[in-house]
Amino acid sequence: MSVKHYDWSAYHAYVRPNKIAIRDLSSNQDLTYKSLDERACKLAGWLQSIGVEKGDRIAILSQNCAEFFELEFACAKIGAIELPLNWRLTKPELEYILNDSSPKVLIYDQSFREISSELIKDCNVLDFLEIDKEDSNSHYEVTLKESDGEYDSPEINQEDLIMIMYTSGTTGHPKGAMINHQMQLYNVINLASPAFVATDTVQLVVLPLFHTGGMNCYANPVLHAGGELILIREFDPGLALSILGNAEYKVSHFFAVPAPYQFMMNHPDFEKTDLSNLRIAGIGGAPCAEAILKTWSDRGVSMIQGWGMTETSPGGIGLPAEDAERKLGSAGKPLLHTEVKVVDDDGKELPWGEVGELYIKGPNITPGYWNNPEATKDSFDDGWLKTGDAARFDEEGFIYIVDRWKDMYISGGENVYPAEVENVLYQLPQIAEAAILGVPDDRWGETGVAFISIKPGEAIDEKEIIQHCINNLAKFKVPSSVQFIEALPRNATGKVLKRNLREDLIGSDAPAIS
Repeated sequence: MSVKHYDWSAYHAYVRPNKIAIRDLSSNQDLTYKSLDERACKLAGWLQSIGVEKGDRIAILSQNCAEFFELEFACAKIGAIELPLNWRLTKPELEYILNDSSPKVLIYDQSFREISSELIKDCNVLDFLEIDKEDSNSHYEVTLKESDGEYDSPEINQEDLIMIMYTSGTTGHPKGAMINHQMQLYNVINLASPAFVATDTVQLVVLPLFHTGGMNCYANPVLHAGGELILIREFDPGLALSILGNAEYKVSHFFAVPAPYQFMMNHPDFEKTDLSNLRIAGIGGAPCAEAILKTWSDRGVSMIQGWGMTETSPGGIGLPAEDAERKLGSAGKPLLHTEVKVVDDDGKELPWGEVGELYIKGPNITPGYWNNPEATKDSFDDGWLKTGDAARFDEEGFIYIVDRWKDMYISGGENVYPAEVENVLYQLPQIAEAAILGVPDDRWGETGVAFISIKPGEAIDEKEIIQHCINNLAKFKVPSSVQFIEALPRNATGKVLKRNLREDLIGSDAPAIS
């Protein structure tokens, strides 16, 4: 028997075969490392039997389930490339991705049977498997039972692709970020140590697995370490709190973007949930209001800030647990094996303290975008990935993500970063959600509009909100008006879709916002 460096499931099946690897609560399914690897081998054998070769893409369209990882490890064994699909996209959006990536096989959950059948036909997908968690004789399960698990191992190196993840495409067609084995390995190295990921780690995974945050923060590092994942199909604040507070599960790790933390802390069960088992709660993906960080910190939860992108594996910057309180709001310092700098519009490096665009490079960075050399060229500057995020270093070298570089607007000649204004708005206890958008203004060039969602049973008017901003912000940062809405539009990972807000406010001809 030979166990190769990129075959994580085979290694753990050999070393700790009877340890639980994945507990899928939605389907009441527990997989040991032995059973996970056996199923990955069977899937790999079937894929090769229908003609899948090294470099071929295999798409998966499903809510969170263990099959994401069975496919990942099957692809690692035969050199194929996993293509996770965002199940919240429309058929035309999915069609674009499938036509761009040309997968040979589509694996889908039965709840997506109708759209999958259309995609298979319209995008010339050669074969498919249907997952049905309620049926032990589903197409997927029967296929695995009938496979002998034998496959041929091609030569695979760290530069070979394991995954393609398409970005959200809020400013046009999505781009397929290419993820190779090297990126996955360095992400494990970069994230496992700061987050204390080890064999005894138990993580509740709530972010969608089609997104790098779900797949890699910290799910893949946990599986690399031989720990345990607990999966639910999709995030629900009450369900997540019940699992975190259940002593039987002993959840030690959690990761999310700000929105799930916000939804949980606004849930009536938050204050009475026992969070004593939760050692690490990672947060990233968007600038986070300090009210969220402080609320969880006050419950004794160690909040570890971080920053990353699909294109950076995603780990790029991390805030050590010992600095979490002292540097509240910072993304931290560059992770091991990564290099970052802050530059001006001309790409010239800026001194600490000044705000500019964040650049990053290292072995954790994508080689580029699938089938899109132009986008690849535009995204790099002399080997540095241009992140599109506005950032600054403080006097100790800690990095603060100020906002999206493109979200910044200029009012009366002064730069305004919406995240700073949103932080002030979240100081008001009546506010559930807040977003600031810069819009054209005849007098000031641009001015801010505040989109506000009020907590149930609370009340506050525009005058009170504006006055609070006047009391706490420079005049040019104060929003000129307030729009009250039921809830902010968000994508599957919780990111606020400011482009949607802009279109609702001033029409579809408005400039695109990331």
